[in-house]
Amino acid sequence: MAQARKLGKRTDQRVQLVYSQASELLWHGRIETTVERAKEVRKVAEKMITLAVNTYEDTVTVTKQKLNQKDEKIDVTFVNDGPKKLAARRKMMAELEDLQEVQADKEKKADFKKRTADIKHPLVEKLFRELAPKYAKRAEELGTKGGYTRIVRMANRRGDDAAMCIIELV
Repeated sequence: MAQARKLGKRTDQRVQLVYSQASELLWHGRIETTVERAKEVRKVAEKMITLAVNTYEDTVTVTKQKLNQKDEKIDVTFVNDGPKKLAARRKMMAELEDLQEVQADKEKKADFKKRTADIKHPLVEKLFRELAPKYAKRAEELGTKGGYTRIVRMANRRGDDAAMCIIELV
């Protein structure tokens, strides 16, 4: 069994650091860090993407009856998460940071509220709505699963001479 890197931190700090950097990587698509940290972040990020790819299509359509303003019963259909997708969503919410959407430059506050009204956990939604379909399509074309990240080495950091790199989503 492989030995986990200690990264010069206590266990709680190390775990928080790795999940925090994994969240930033999934949100921004690219971060700069040390090579050792990048290798640990890669493990977490690839597992989260794989979880999303395997479960993003698991949905259930539910029809419920509601009363309208005239007290008439009408049927309303909802699309809910299936059991596998719901479990995956809860695991992601437990492990990843809850990063919030940022208002774009020159975007009106009303437009921002309208755009983000139905999104409670933007990072999890990004995984299911953007990244999972993209990587599922990539897996079909290439016939392989995994390999969602790339580590590109850079010059050593000035001061402590730590090996630096950029980790990015492919």
